[in-house]
Amino acid sequence: MSRDVPIHSWPGSYYINSEKRWENGNLSLSRITLSFVSSQSKESLANVRLSRIMEIKMESSSFIFSTLTVLEEGNVKHWFGSLKPNRVVVYNVLEHFWRERLLSPSSRAPGAECQSSKGRELISLVAGAQRRLGDTGSVLSHQGEQFDNMMQGLEKIDSDLGVADKLLSQLESPSWWPFGKLPWKAQQEAKAEDAARAAVTAAGKGSGRNKVITSIPAVVSKGGDSDLKPGCLLVLVSSLEVRDTSCQLLHRFERNEIDEIRVHSPYEITVRQRFIGKPDVCYRFLSAKMPEALSVLEMQYKKKFEFTVEYTAFKATPVSSPCDTKGPIGSEGLLQKCQETEVPLEVPAGDLSQLQVHVLQPSVSQAEAQELKQMLMQLKNLALEAETELERQDEVLDVLTSSTDRATMHIDKHTCRMKRLL
Repeated sequence: MSRDVPIHSWPGSYYINSEKRWENGNLSLSRITLSFVSSQSKESLANVRLSRIMEIKMESSSFIFSTLTVLEEGNVKHWFGSLKPNRVVVYNVLEHFWRERLLSPSSRAPGAECQSSKGRELISLVAGAQRRLGDTGSVLSHQGEQFDNMMQGLEKIDSDLGVADKLLSQLESPSWWPFGKLPWKAQQEAKAEDAARAAVTAAGKGSGRNKVITSIPAVVSKGGDSDLKPGCLLVLVSSLEVRDTSCQLLHRFERNEIDEIRVHSPYEITVRQRFIGKPDVCYRFLSAKMPEALSVLEMQYKKKFEFTVEYTAFKATPVSSPCDTKGPIGSEGLLQKCQETEVPLEVPAGDLSQLQVHVLQPSVSQAEAQELKQMLMQLKNLALEAETELERQDEVLDVLTSSTDRATMHIDKHTCRMKRLL
């Protein structure tokens, strides 16, 4: 049995080929394995690593009974039936995680991983931190652009207030009769200019608001688990977008409209928008690349994040070794078990020399150490750039505060002057 907590599980049945019968139980998907446990004997009837799966198909048994089949290396075929809510949902989830497992860099060279798993794990951790810091930097960049747009808007407000001050001064002390130049026409022109300025400002801000921070493939459902379909989740500066496989927009959550983001596991979240007098809008996302988006989502919607008990169980569970045992348990299987357990219970005499040679090998090679050094230097540069951008934005915020206070004071002053003129 895998030590991983299941990402998702479904009730169903498994065909035992040796006994020519179906057994009821639960099909579970974990981070690296697919397993089926009998509901009566609690025995594991199937335990397949995702990296060993060759094909996942929807087929029929005896031309009537709809099933889901999984083909394992060695031409071993597993049959699953009576899946709830339905086999299409199960197929979409399994196919998504299986393909992401195949496309991940960690699945390309399992032999190298077994020899230097510690170095690969360190590099994977640093790469994850680098991606998160890069996402943070892009969010800071978009935030800085918004601040720059606000500064430009305040500068226009200041210039408009200066023009208003001159006009009010002329009206307060006119050198001729003030109504001689059709004031209603002048007011219409002023309103048209203000509308044009507002449109330009909104267009400038809108272009920054619609920038995509990150995009991940996901299995999407509106509401429960009965309608999980392939799609994608887009995280924008000002919203979240749900799209299908053809990039058609299914729903957009504006940033201020999101009421809750529940994190069920590192791979599964639900986003909810509440309404009064009508049903809530709730979308569920299940993705193998969800950890890459969680850092950005948590930073943007920190006050609306809610971690469930299932997420706590996931974080407390250690990740199993990514190495695969291809064949019967021999010296390779023994070495893998020795990697996963700190103290082996019993070591056969014939495998002792191989075990000693394996233990004497360094956990991190020289090439991996050099790669780690380069990645850490990149992390340092990214952190310094983020610090510089934050300091610049602090200065801009101070200027924005003082400019806003000054503009508010001038507007109040001009309002009093216009009331006196009326």
